[in-house]
Parts: sequence; structure tokens; C-alpha cells
Amino acid sequence: MLKIVSGLLNNVFKTKDIRVLVKNFMSLSVLQAVNSLLPLITMPYLLRVLAPESFGVIAIAQAIMQYLTNLTDYGFNLTATKELSINKQNKEKVSEIFNSVMVIKFVLMLLSFLILCVLVASIEDYRSEALVYFLSFGMVLGNVLFQTWFFQGMEKMFYITVINIISKLFFTVLVFFLIKDNGDYLYYPLLLSLGFVISGIISLFIVYRDFKIVFRFPSFSSLKYYAKEGWYVFISTFMLSLYTNSTVIILGIVTSEIYAGYYSAAEKIISAIYRLFLPIQQAVYPYVSRLANDSKRQSVNFIRKLTAFVGGISFVISLGIFLFSSIIVDRFCGPQYQSSVIVFRILSFIIFVKALGNVFGIQTMLAYDFKKAYMNIIVSAFVLHVTLSLLLGLALNHIGVSISVMIAETYIVISSLIFLQYKGIKIISFSKEKVSG
Repeated sequence: MLKIVSGLLNNVFKTKDIRVLVKNFMSLSVLQAVNSLLPLITMPYLLRVLAPESFGVIAIAQAIMQYLTNLTDYGFNLTATKELSINKQNKEKVSEIFNSVMVIKFVLMLLSFLILCVLVASIEDYRSEALVYFLSFGMVLGNVLFQTWFFQGMEKMFYITVINIISKLFFTVLVFFLIKDNGDYLYYPLLLSLGFVISGIISLFIVYRDFKIVFRFPSFSSLKYYAKEGWYVFISTFMLSLYTNSTVIILGIVTSEIYAGYYSAAEKIISAIYRLFLPIQQAVYPYVSRLANDSKRQSVNFIRKLTAFVGGISFVISLGIFLFSSIIVDRFCGPQYQSSVIVFRILSFIIFVKALGNVFGIQTMLAYDFKKAYMNIIVSAFVLHVTLSLLLGLALNHIGVSISVMIAETYIVISSLIFLQYKGIKIISFSKEKVSG
């Protein structure tokens, strides 16, 4: 299978490193499949065993942990990954990057725990279920320990896949053994956190064993440098998170919960399909970053081919979703969600638009160190989206916010492309002149 995929992509990209890219892509694809499959196994069981109130508390706790995880990530999954991919042959530099990032992450984790303590102490509903929230914090700790960014930067994604699959399968099995009725609901955040923490500890052990990391407390200048490097990307990812989560909230405010339900049903299916592209994006980014540092000509040529490859596949998928929207909604959501069909059709091409946006934004702008410009585009897209969602949501309900999302995502793609063209990184070229550098 690996040889077949490698052969096909080699004809497109013609790079001697394609086998490494394909191995990383296959590893991340397997992981993505497992991450998507396991919740489909455990969720129906938990929904039958746990009371709605208990499941709701767990869901709220997980949502809060996701925000705290975004804080501790601080954009390092992109900025530190890029630094490692460029310097991975320099063992001393690799140790410096690792130590600086981990110190900053632990400081942010302590800040996250302080934020959680304030939330639990301030809100009565949280205070009454404090144990759920504190047990769930193990997800944040585990994410800090787990070296996703490091393995991506060193282009060793196989480690990520093996560690995650083994730990998650083990703790998924324990869910069925330990959670028998609603009184056992505390076991779920505990098991989830244990899975994250143990995976993190194993990954740390592998980093020290296989990559010979030497721990030295980093200098203040190193900490300042990597904190500054991550800042713009952190703001960008945080705004993207707000942008994604704000749509349903705005819809619920300006219309009603039923329209929020129609929109959310379609959006969740679209998002699940788009996640199929994540392994490609994660596998390619370290390679593009290294290529951008070594040769502008080679990197731009590669990005052009990547644009055609990803754009072609995503367009075909989007077209298929558009044509079969009614059938897909009926099968996945049921006849009571027929009002979601129009949303599904509007959002169908968001897969194509977001795929291109990732190539132009993350794969290219961040690889070329245009972090501040990328942040400005994301922030302005967020403002545009919120403004249009309020106006169009009032006028057209769930249809209006769907149009707003498409406009904002299209704005990101066009703005990124125009910026790159202006900077001389001509992904679209109407002449036969070769890229210099």
C-alpha cells in the first residue's frame, strides 16, 4: 500500500523525500481514523449508561480543557515544528528548542490550572462538580507532556501514531469495564486523563532515549525568542477557535436554538469530512518549512504542485457533497433535519476553500515566517464573520450564517494568495519564468 501511494505521489511531486512524506501521511491517517472511530464506539454506550446531567458536565469540562490546551499549545505545533525541521541535524539546537518550549509550556500549564481554579471557585455549577473538572485537567497535562510538535518537527510521525493508538485503545476498553451506571461517571474523565498523561510520559521517554536530548534550563533570551515566535500563531489559532465556536452561539442569540441545531448538524458532518485532510497538512508542513529555508525555487514549485493536488481532491469531494447533500443529511441526521440540507449545500465547498486556505496560510505564509500577516488576516476574517453573521443571521437565520462562513473562509484564501503574490511567492504564475532563489 505504501509503495502504491508513494508511486502515485512521486509522479506528482517528483521529490526524493516523498517516501518520508508518505510514511508520515499514512501514520497520521491511521491515527485520524482511530481518533474518529473510538468516540463512535464509546459515545453510544456512555449516552445509554450515564444520565444527561452527568454527560453534560463531562462535555462542558472537556470543552474548557480544549481551550486550556490551546493556551498551552501556544502555536508551538507550528512554530517549534518549523524550527525543528530546519535544525534537526543540529543536536545542540534541537535540545535548546525542546527545553525552551517545554519550560514555556509548563508555565502556561500552571497558568491554565490557576484559571481552572478561579472558574471552579466562581461558578456554583462548576463548584458542585469540582472533581470532574480537576480530573479532566489531566488532558491538559498530558497534552503538555506529549511531544506531537517534536515528532512532527523531526518528521517521525510514526511515534505519534503508535503511542496514541495503544494508550487510547487500552483506556477505551477500560471504559466498558469500569463504567456500569451513572454513579461511575467520574471514571470517564479519570480514564481519559490517564490515557493522555501516560501517552505523554511514554513520548517524553522516547524523546530522551532516541533523540539524546540534554536537559539544561534555557537562557532567558531563548525563552523570550520562542515565546515571541509563538505569539502571532497563538493569537491566530485562538481566533480561529473563537471563529469556529462563535457561529452557533451567534445563531442562538439572533434567532433560536432550532436554527442553531439545523446549522450545527450540517457543520459537524462537513467538519468530520474536512478532518480527512489533516494528515496531509501535518505531514507536509515540516517538509515545506525546511524547503522554504533551503530553496525558494524548490519550495514554491512544491507548493504549486501541492495546491493543484489538494485543490483537485478537495474540489471533487466538495462537488460530490453538493450533489448528494439531501441523501447525506437524510442518512446521517434523519428526516427532521431537512432544513439542514440548504446549509449543507452552502458549506459543501468550504472543504475546497479551507484546503486551499491551509496551503496558502499555514503551509506557505507560516513556512516563510509571515506570522504577523497571517494573524492579521485571521483576525480581520473573524471580525468580518461576526459582523456578517449578526446581519445575515437576523435576515436569513441558519442560511445567513452559512453564507457568512463561506464569505469569511473565501476572504482568508484570497487575502493569503494576494499577500503571497505581492511578496514574490507566486503560487499562481501566468508566465513561464522560473522562481529564483
